[in-house]
Amino acid sequence: MAVRVVTDSTSYLPESDVERHGIRIVPLSVTLDGVTYVERVADAAFYEALRRSSSFPTSSQPSAATIADSFQAAVRDGHEVVGVFLPSEISGAFSTALLARDMVLQEHPDARIEIVDSRSNCMELGFAVLAAARAADEGASYAEAAQAAREMTLHTRFLFVPDTLEYLRRGGRIGSASALIGTVLQIRPILTVVDGKTDVFAKVRTKRKAMAEIVAAFARDADDKGLVDVVAHHIDDEDEGRELAAMAGEAVGREVPVVPVGPTIGTHVGPGSVGLVYATEEPMEKGAR
Repeated sequence: MAVRVVTDSTSYLPESDVERHGIRIVPLSVTLDGVTYVERVADAAFYEALRRSSSFPTSSQPSAATIADSFQAAVRDGHEVVGVFLPSEISGAFSTALLARDMVLQEHPDARIEIVDSRSNCMELGFAVLAAARAADEGASYAEAAQAAREMTLHTRFLFVPDTLEYLRRGGRIGSASALIGTVLQIRPILTVVDGKTDVFAKVRTKRKAMAEIVAAFARDADDKGLVDVVAHHIDDEDEGRELAAMAGEAVGREVPVVPVGPTIGTHVGPGSVGLVYATEEPMEKGAR
């Protein structure tokens, strides 16, 4: 018996990590102008369509049956399951995963399935998934692997700067950053995720200064808490994502991989956004600096 880890596609895990740890990805999708784009399959096509469209996309969570199929495949092979999903503040995926677990338990009452609320998205979710997967690879039980994921959520930070707050506003994901509406021309907010909600980390005047401040905050945390891992994210702007990665890499003396963000999160944050997600040895306080 082994532990199998399942997550949703908004973890944006690199394919190498997915294959190395045997992680099962349940895809989310986005619909724009009547066309549905499945994450990890049609990301490039979605952003091309988004640039041409005046409509706002709608995102769709996987069905309970789809998630249950992922759990059931592992259970039938005699494995335990840890599912790590988007938080309920962002999506219905977490509550749907709980329902999917109950569906599987009705058929397999002895199955061992634990669901973890990641409290975030993108590679902040991804690092929690990897913590569970690495623990499982080392022989941890499903409960121990789930606890490794929960512990990792205390050791990560996601800092990002959007090109505009319009996507967050229209998608209803703006959280406490709503106070910035109407002043966005005067400031450039650095945003973060706290308990599943978008929050303001700092405010500067330009995007260039925002990127520099993100790197400065990252370097401080790496120095104070001990750096474990880091990735740079971009939403349909690879050049700027690579620029931020180079800045971060120079600050800590290591290469920083660049990971694109797919349509589900891209819909709500908007093209042109960039950010860093990193994990430290010691826990970090979330929220504003």
